[in-house]
Amino acid sequence: MSINALAGPRVVEHLVDVVLMFEGDRQHVLRMLRGIKNRFGSTSELGLFAMEGEGLVAVEDPSRALLAERPVEAPGSAVVCAVEGSRPLLVEVQALLVRSFGTPRRVVSGLDPHRVSLVLAVLERYLGARVSEMDAYFKLTGGVSLDDPALDLGVLAAAWSNLTGRAIGPDWVLAGEVGLTGELRRVARMAERLREAEQMGFKKALVPGRISEIHPGLAVVSCEDARDAMVKLGVGRVPSPNFDGGQ
Repeated sequence: MSINALAGPRVVEHLVDVVLMFEGDRQHVLRMLRGIKNRFGSTSELGLFAMEGEGLVAVEDPSRALLAERPVEAPGSAVVCAVEGSRPLLVEVQALLVRSFGTPRRVVSGLDPHRVSLVLAVLERYLGARVSEMDAYFKLTGGVSLDDPALDLGVLAAAWSNLTGRAIGPDWVLAGEVGLTGELRRVARMAERLREAEQMGFKKALVPGRISEIHPGLAVVSCEDARDAMVKLGVGRVPSPNFDGGQ
C-alpha cells in the first residue's frame, strides 16, 4: 500500500480499532477524552480530566467541577443537565446580549452555533426581544464543548435572564429542546438527568411537559412553551413586541 493511500484521515481510521479525540481549551484546566470509534465496545463514554502539575488527573465528579465557580444570582446564567455519551453532566450556560453599533455579532463558545441561532430567532419571534439588533455572546463554561438538544432551554433562559436583568434562582436546573414554533420538547433520558440534578442538591427542575412531577427532594415543574417557561422561572413576564432588553 502506498503512503499516499494512507494520507486521508478516513483511510487511517479504518485501519485502527480505536479512535479517541482529546479536546479542551488550552486556557482551561479541564480536558475531555471522547471516543470516536471503538471496534470492541461503545463510543458513548466520555472521560473528563484536569491538567495538574503532575499531569492529567481524572475528575471523579464532573458536574461539581464544572459548577464550582458558578456565580449565584447573576443575570444571564442558567444550569442545564446535559447528556454526553452515557453520562449526565450539569453545566452552566452564560449569555450576554448588548446593543450593537454595527453589524450584530454572534460569538458562541462550547455550543452549537446553529442551535443558538435558532433559539435567538424564537426569542425574537415569541418573546418580543429585538435580538436581531444586538450583539449576542454565549458560552458553556469550564472549557467543555457539548451538543445536546437539552441545552436549548438553557440558552433561551440565560439570554432572557440577561435581557431582563433578573437572575434565575440558584435552585433551578433546566433541560429541554426549543422548537421553531416556540414549543418546548422533552429530551431523552430525562430520569437520569433529574437524578443527577437531585444528587447535586438542586431543588427545582424545569422540563417540557403538561404535568408537573414531584420527586424526592426535587420538584419537577412542567412548561409547554418559551413564554410559559420564562414566567415559571420568575425572570419576568413577556413584554410588548418592541422590547429591546432595556439596552
